[in-house]
Amino acid sequence: MKTVFFSVKALLLSLCLFAANAFANEVVNINTADAQTLSRVLVNVGPAKAQAIVDYREQNGPFKSVEELANVRGIGLATVERNIDRMSVGGAAAAQGAAASRSAAQPAQRRVASKGGKQ
Repeated sequence: MKTVFFSVKALLLSLCLFAANAFANEVVNINTADAQTLSRVLVNVGPAKAQAIVDYREQNGPFKSVEELANVRGIGLATVERNIDRMSVGGAAAAQGAAASRSAAQPAQRRVASKGGKQ
């Protein structure tokens, strides 16, 4: 009977830890998120600070790094450091899109053979 109780208790504890970990790992893209999402995901960022982030982004363009968030009025380095694992400025898709736009903007270069037949 004790082993069954212990097993059930261990299972419940595991489920609680798993659920807490799932919520703790939510990452928000600070270049696309709305104020409500920012205030929900980021620690010590309420509705006013979240709106300040959105306003800053609209006035200055997208953030190049999460550290740039410290330029927003009311957001300090401590807040950035506390939330560093909860923020991104774009995922792999954004990086691929940027690489594709750079490669599309540059024309392909062709090697021309010299008179000796070597390139």
